[in-house]
Amino acid sequence: KLTPALGIGAFAQKTLVHAGQCTKVDPTADPAVVGLLGCGVMAGLGAAVNTGNVGRGDSVTVIGCGGVGDAAIMGSRLVGASKIIAVDRDRRKLAWARDLGATHTIDASHVDVVAAVQELTDGFGTDVVIDAVGRPETWMQAFYARDLAGTVVLVGVPSPDMRLDMPLLDLFSHGGALKSSWYGDCLPGRDFPALVDLYQQGRLPLEKFVTERIKIDEVEAAFQRMRTGDVLRSVVIL
Repeated sequence: KLTPALGIGAFAQKTLVHAGQCTKVDPTADPAVVGLLGCGVMAGLGAAVNTGNVGRGDSVTVIGCGGVGDAAIMGSRLVGASKIIAVDRDRRKLAWARDLGATHTIDASHVDVVAAVQELTDGFGTDVVIDAVGRPETWMQAFYARDLAGTVVLVGVPSPDMRLDMPLLDLFSHGGALKSSWYGDCLPGRDFPALVDLYQQGRLPLEKFVTERIKIDEVEAAFQRMRTGDVLRSVVIL
């Protein structure tokens, strides 16, 4: 039996949703682009702007540069972060991250992430670190890669069996804030129209997330390209 994701998703030509699950946006905007606000882009951008409160002049590290992580990078750039460090194990994703606003990149397959972030920040770490992966290893990297009074934002979703084991004294002594970001802490009625306006003004390059436009009978092949990291987002056009 198949069920729609969150009660609204479906690989079908038509689906029924409650009016409360809909948000009006400018009808002249490209629906293939602004439709991405309905999930990954909003989750990542909101993790930076809403949950992490990234502001002008702040330093940010984003761990995991898929669609959610890159959206966090784009959001950090939008609000004027001065240093945006992208972390991933895939060079292609690091290149995408630079294109979307990262000022520095770290290849986690070759270097110690915490040490590399500290080297780029005079030993302090960044003001905000966003974990867009959601694994114990990446969360601990985020924890130790932030400034002592910094903020860790977990937006990557862990699996139910994952556990974290670390010294409780470190949690006490490092201070700062540890936050989880559910869907970027967004209010769709507030955030969606504003982000669509920014996109249409050319200030928010949402179109860069659309790697390909596909037909509904091409979704299986698109899932395979997603698994191999060949796309940021495949958009189904009906």
